[in-house]
Amino acid sequence: MSLARWAGSRSATALLVLVPLLYAGWLVEREWRFRQALGRDMPVVAAAPATATRGLPNVQAVATVLGLAPEGAHAASAEPMTLQASFVVDQGLSRALLADAAGPRIYQVGERLPGGSVLRRVEPGHVMLWRNGREERLALQPATPPLLRQVAAEPPRQATLPSSQYLRPVAGQTE
Repeated sequence: MSLARWAGSRSATALLVLVPLLYAGWLVEREWRFRQALGRDMPVVAAAPATATRGLPNVQAVATVLGLAPEGAHAASAEPMTLQASFVVDQGLSRALLADAAGPRIYQVGERLPGGSVLRRVEPGHVMLWRNGREERLALQPATPPLLRQVAAEPPRQATLPSSQYLRPVAGQTE
């Protein structure tokens, strides 16, 4: 039995040494094949055919929809109303006090006015209305004349010497 035992233990030891050596050889072979494949020319995929480019959208139309326009580019409103006050709020809906023949009324953003236009935006000095597919500007109308007025420059006056009739000699010591 001692011979069988010796043969069994020898084969187990040989197997324990042989398995890692075979695995290492297999990894070296895989690495060699990988490096050989890197050296070969890779196939080139043909570029996809160019698709027809669509024309750019109308920039002015996009800007109008987004409410963007150069300063002063908006037409004056044809709405028969006057803006008397605007209430601009950071959070929430702003309001505007508009007056027509029926009298003044407060309108919210998005509300339809009697003339058919829609109140689109409220700003401190004016409101923007949407009327007949375009944006119009209704400016704040001052109800009273300004408190300060500009005075025209007057011609300079010539300096006059004070008259001597008010000067009286004072009795006393002089210094």
